Amino acid sequence: MDKFILNVVHRPELMPEYINADAQAGKAEEFGGKKVVGESLDIFRLQQDIAHANGIKCTIQMTYASLYSDEAIQLAKDYHKQYGDEIGHTFLGVQCDRFRATYGSRELAMWLFPWDLKVRLVHDSFERFKEAFGFYPTSTGSYFLDAELINYIKEKYPGVKIAVAACFEEGPKVFRHTNNTWYTLLDGGPWTAWVPSKACSHAIAENAADDAGIVAVPHLSRDLLGVMDNPGDMFGTHPQNIIRGLAYEDDRLPFMYNLVDQYQVMKRYNKGFSYNLVYVGPGWMGKAGRWECPYRILKKSYEDFLAYYGQLKREGKVTVMTMTEFADWYRANKAVNEPICALWKDTIFGTKNQCFWYADSRFRVQIDLKLGGAITDIRPYASKLKRPCGAGTPANQDASYPFIVHARYRGGPFTHYAGEGAIKSAKVRFHGEEVDLSACRSTGRYEEGDGYRKLIVRPVTVEFRGLEVRIETSYTFRENTGTIDIARKIVGLTDPTAKVEIDEFITACWGTREYPEDLTGCTLAVIHDDGTRHAIDYAYRCREHSAEAVAAVEAVIPMVHTRIRMTPQTGPCKGYYEEGYSFAPNLKIGLCRELGLNEELVTTFSIERAA
Repeated sequence: MDKFILNVVHRPELMPEYINADAQAGKAEEFGGKKVVGESLDIFRLQQDIAHANGIKCTIQMTYASLYSDEAIQLAKDYHKQYGDEIGHTFLGVQCDRFRATYGSRELAMWLFPWDLKVRLVHDSFERFKEAFGFYPTSTGSYFLDAELINYIKEKYPGVKIAVAACFEEGPKVFRHTNNTWYTLLDGGPWTAWVPSKACSHAIAENAADDAGIVAVPHLSRDLLGVMDNPGDMFGTHPQNIIRGLAYEDDRLPFMYNLVDQYQVMKRYNKGFSYNLVYVGPGWMGKAGRWECPYRILKKSYEDFLAYYGQLKREGKVTVMTMTEFADWYRANKAVNEPICALWKDTIFGTKNQCFWYADSRFRVQIDLKLGGAITDIRPYASKLKRPCGAGTPANQDASYPFIVHARYRGGPFTHYAGEGAIKSAKVRFHGEEVDLSACRSTGRYEEGDGYRKLIVRPVTVEFRGLEVRIETSYTFRENTGTIDIARKIVGLTDPTAKVEIDEFITACWGTREYPEDLTGCTLAVIHDDGTRHAIDYAYRCREHSAEAVAAVEAVIPMVHTRIRMTPQTGPCKGYYEEGYSFAPNLKIGLCRELGLNEELVTTFSIERAA
C-alpha cells in the first residue's frame, strides 16, 4: 500500500465569530445580518474556488444556519454537481437568530449541550438536511462528539459513516493559550483516523462488537512534536493555526510544507498509509484580517497551502477524497482495531528532537526521545472509560480521556522539591551514584513485524566516577494486547568486568490536567513467586516495600479502572513499590537487577481494565 489521503472540508458558516464579534457577544440587533452573511458566503466561495483550481474536491459540511439559507443550499448543490463535492453535515455554526429563538441558548459548543438539546438538534438538523437535499448526510462532525452521541446518531441515522469527532490535544495548554476562555478540554484521543469504541469516542474499538459504526477523524492533522510543549491549536493543517503560532515569515509559511511532508513520511510507520484533514470555516479569512495579519497574507496562505496539495496530487503523491469516500476506503483496507504509530521529528526548529506515538485498542503511549526514550504520556484505553460530556454530566467541559502518566502536566523527570513527577523511565546505579536515563538525549529508529511495532532508542552513554556505560533501550508494542516489552541492554562498559544496577520504574497518578486528583483507594503490591502479595491501600503515608526475586509488581488506580503491572522476563529481579505523599502525589512501582556487559533487563509492562 502507498496511500497519502487528503480530506478538505469547508463549511458555510453564516455567522463566523471572527467576522462579527458584536453578534458573537449578542450585541447586534440582527444576528445573521446581511453584511456578515454576504462576506461569509463570499469567503466560502473563495475557499472552494482555491481548492477546485488545484484539482481538489471538497466535503461541504452544512451548518445549522446554512441549512436555512437558500443561497448556501444552492451553492452546495452547484458544487456537488460541477465538482463532485460531498454535501455533509456539521454541528458547528449553530448560533443564529433561528437557533436562539428555537432553543433559547447562547451555547456555542453543541457537545456541551444537555442531552435533551443534543438529541433535539440531531433530529432538527438531520431532518432539515433531508428536506433541503433529498437525502440524509453520510458525514457529520463537530470539534468533539462523545460516544453517547455517536451511538445515538448511528442508531437513528445509520447511513452516517464518518465524523470529525475530536481535536487532537486540545487541553489545558490550549485553555491557557486562549486566556482561559476555551472551555472545553479534549486531550487523549488519536491523532489520525480511527474506529471509535462504543464506550468512549477517544478510544480505538477493540473488535466488531465494540465498533461504534463510524470512522472518526480529528478536526486537523497536528504537529506531533509541537503539541507536546505548545498549544495544539498553533501547529496544524490550517494556515490559521500556523499564523496563530507565529511560525511564518513575511507572507510565507515554510513550516506548512514541512508539516505536510512529515505526514507523507508517516506511511513508513503505518503500513503504507497516512492521512491529512484540512477543516476550515470562513471566519479566519475576513477582510479585516486576523492576529494582526492582513487579509492579503491570509488569502495567500490558503492559496499556497492548497497549491502544494495540488502539486502533490499531480505528482501522484496524494489521493484526494471526500469524507465518505475515505470512510469507505478505510473500512475496506483497515482493521477495526488498527494500531497507529508515528516517529516524528522536529519540523518547527529543525533540531534532532524526536518523539514516538503509538495507539491501539488498549492504550495510547507517547515516548520522548530527548528524554532518553522515557514514556511521558499514557492513556489506558483498555479501561474503556465512559466519559460523556456536556451539561448534566460529571465531566461537563472536560471531555479528556484521563492519563496515568503525563510528564508535562505532572512534573515528569524532575519536580522542584519532591524529585520525581509522572514518567515511565529507568535509572542506572553504580557505587552510590544514580542517573535517570531521561536525562540523556537520544534518537530512535523503527521496526515492525507480524503483530508488533518496535521503537529502538539509539544507545546513550552514562558517565560515573571511574566508569562509562552505554545502554540501548527498545520498546516492543504487542498489538492490541495491552503489553510493551521494554529492554535495557548494556552494550558498552569501559570496565568490562563491572556491574551496574538498572531500575525499571513507573511513577504514575491519574487526571486530565495539572492539578492533582485524589489517589485514596489506589493499591500497590509486590507479588512473590509463590503468588503471595504484599499490598497496601494508598493513604499518602510515604510507605515503601521491596523484596528479592519477585514475580511482578503492580498498582491499581480504581478511579480510571486501570491495573498496571511490571513483570520480569530475563532472570530474577528485586521488586518494590513506593507510596507517595501529599507534596508528591504519585505512586511508584519498579523492578531492579544488576547487569554486566551484553546483558539485558527485559520487563513486560501491561495495562488492563480493573473492575
